[in-house]
Amino acid sequence: MDLRQEIDAIAGNYPDRRSAVMPALYLAQDKYGYLCRKALEEVADILDLAPIRVYEVATFYTLFHTEPVGRYHLQLCTNLSCMLRGSEGLLSQMCQELEIEPGQVTADGQFSITTVECLGSCGTAPVLQVNDRYYEDLAPEELSRLLQSLALSDRGTRTCRKPR
Repeated sequence: MDLRQEIDAIAGNYPDRRSAVMPALYLAQDKYGYLCRKALEEVADILDLAPIRVYEVATFYTLFHTEPVGRYHLQLCTNLSCMLRGSEGLLSQMCQELEIEPGQVTADGQFSITTVECLGSCGTAPVLQVNDRYYEDLAPEELSRLLQSLALSDRGTRTCRKPR
């Protein structure tokens, strides 16, 4: 099923198909890896919205990325609960092990790091979100094992020029 068919199927669940903009953006981001201009214009066309309206939604929510992110997008909570339980040390460790800073992508396109204010799991701090999966009560040794495991994964990167 192509992106238009997927979005059309979801848009049918809404009284006004333009209301499907968030799930449509999620599908486009999954297809392209991030919301490049082509993806935003495609969503706007499918939902009969002005491209600026789609862009406004895409840039408002932190779950959408308008710049390339790594195949494994690491989002570390740095809010109070996570900070008190060691997220600052985990951030330093990630930056050192991956040789990048928050907001950057590794040269091979496999990893990117972002700090976030809250992942909504304060009782299991510190929390790291990798793509759609949470890693809770994360210890430095577990972080190293996780990064090694992901680095050994054979899954390729996604780009906006070559949809999967």
